Amino acid sequence: MDISQAVELYGQLGAAGIISCLFVFMIMNLIKSQKEQSEDLERIKQDISKMQTEINSCYSISIKLIDSINSFKTSVNDKMETRHMAIMKEVDDLSDKISFISGRLNGGAKH
Repeated sequence: MDISQAVELYGQLGAAGIISCLFVFMIMNLIKSQKEQSEDLERIKQDISKMQTEINSCYSISIKLIDSINSFKTSVNDKMETRHMAIMKEVDDLSDKISFISGRLNGGAKH
C-alpha cells in the first residue's frame, strides 16, 4: 500500500463517516421535532376539550334562557288574555245594564 492509496482510503472512510454522522444528526433532529409536535398536539387536544366543555356550558345556558323567556311570554300572554276576558265581561255586563236602563226609560216614557 503506498501513500496515495492510504490517502484515498482515508478520504473514502472520512467521507462515509461524515455522511454517517450527518445522517445520525438528521435522524436525531427528526425525533426531537416529532416529540415537540406530539407535545403540541397533546396541548391542542386539551385546549379543544376545554373549549368543548365551555361551548356545551354556554349552549345549555342559552337553551335555559330561551326556555325561560318563552315561559315568561306564555305567562304574560295568559295573564293578558285573562285580563282581556275580564274586561270584555265587564263591558258586556255594562252594555246589558245600559240596555236595561234604556228600555226602562223608553218604556216608562210611553206610559
